Amino acid sequence: MRRLLLAAFAAACLSPSGAQAQGRQDFTMINRTGYQIDQIYVGPSSSPNWGRDLLGQNVLVNGRSFNVTFPGRSSECLWDIKLVYNDGDQSELRQANLCRISRITLFWDRQRNDTRFVAE
Repeated sequence: MRRLLLAAFAAACLSPSGAQAQGRQDFTMINRTGYQIDQIYVGPSSSPNWGRDLLGQNVLVNGRSFNVTFPGRSSECLWDIKLVYNDGDQSELRQANLCRISRITLFWDRQRNDTRFVAE
């Protein structure tokens, strides 16, 4: 089952710096898992709610990218990301510092049976 994978990436991206804390949280998500993603949710880490599916009626097929954009400005930097694959499996990334990330590439890790999130 594809599940949560925080790795060392989260530790490197947790603390916002002054100017970046007011920056935009927009980022590009690239699917390199080998599987189709049917739903993407992004919600502030401070909230228990995921909000709406960002893909809507669309899907994110393997090898394609999706631009996640935030309407308006927010000072919130730490966000949680939830993916739902076309077979119903789910993966989550907690406390991604979107003030410091512009791209997240998703990989399927067969050894761990998990999704690996690589942030840039």
